[in-house]
Amino acid sequence: MDVANCILEGNPDAVEFCPDDLFHHILAVSTYTLQEGLQPTRLGSILLFNVDAEAGQLKPLHNVETAGVFDIKWNPIGTSLCPMLAQADADGYLRVYSLEGHSSEPETTGNFLKEINSKQVSSSSMCLCLDWNPSATLISTGLSDGYLSVISFTESQISTVNKWKAHEYELWTTSFDSHQPNLLYTGSDDCKFSCWDLRDDPSKWVFQNKNVHKMGICSIVKNPNDPTSLLTGSYDEYLRVWDVRSLSKPVNERAISMGGGVWRIKFHPVIHGLVLAACMHNGFSVVKIHEEKAEVIENYNKHGSLAYGADWQKGEKFKEGKMKSDVVATCSFYDRLLCVWKPESNICLHD
Repeated sequence: MDVANCILEGNPDAVEFCPDDLFHHILAVSTYTLQEGLQPTRLGSILLFNVDAEAGQLKPLHNVETAGVFDIKWNPIGTSLCPMLAQADADGYLRVYSLEGHSSEPETTGNFLKEINSKQVSSSSMCLCLDWNPSATLISTGLSDGYLSVISFTESQISTVNKWKAHEYELWTTSFDSHQPNLLYTGSDDCKFSCWDLRDDPSKWVFQNKNVHKMGICSIVKNPNDPTSLLTGSYDEYLRVWDVRSLSKPVNERAISMGGGVWRIKFHPVIHGLVLAACMHNGFSVVKIHEEKAEVIENYNKHGSLAYGADWQKGEKFKEGKMKSDVVATCSFYDRLLCVWKPESNICLHD
């Protein structure tokens, strides 16, 4: 069911609901716009919206003009006094903002982002992706030249801990293991799915699978409710379920064709095994992963171009059953469309 939508000034590529319960109504959207010419420029922005699905409201709050943004992520819950949003951008920078303003009233228009720290990870390549470790003390960034950087972060200091050539081509996704935070997964246009142990020499991988994905890997997500399960998404249009109990030899248990490159994967914050996927040329899908199989239970095709950004709204009121439905935000690139909607499948209402 459609809730609200709007056309943005830039090309949106990521949407992220704030995971902090006090700011559950805050939605961050990043944009990347290439201005071609003799000297091409990559411009971008981060926009904040107030989302009130019950009132059908999608209200702009704040806009930060910046370099073209490839990825944004909020820090994990409980790791700071106020929420923080990290940005990976086309100028090779990692930037971190704090969310300022009051949280007591959802209808507030006073929320804004304040840059608190930044680090130029590379002067010759672009930052394509990022991830926080569970304690928000480290941020990993993947670069367009295949390098991987691990950066130490506090609100007052940011520095590179390690940087190495992890892949041959663009490194599109990096993901800390939420159950074993010393492990870091990466995926790239070289079709290699890799895992690194940060306690060892980082140039040596724990495993590297280069035979399963037929095209570049653009999304890796650990199952937050199952320490043995992990998902990957690829340009080859498959969503794959992996068993990582044997770290040296992960097993690709199941694969489901999504009809488009699987750019983003988001687990539902409450319902186990429920996944939201952004499928590039084939819109957005809600997928239910069972022990035996994975199946698409709903498709959302209101977008007219590349499906990139997708996220579930979070917050205690959903866990407590005070809200009767789930809320999703999605964005598509060339038509600059941002949508807020509610899945209609009954499975979304029950664990």
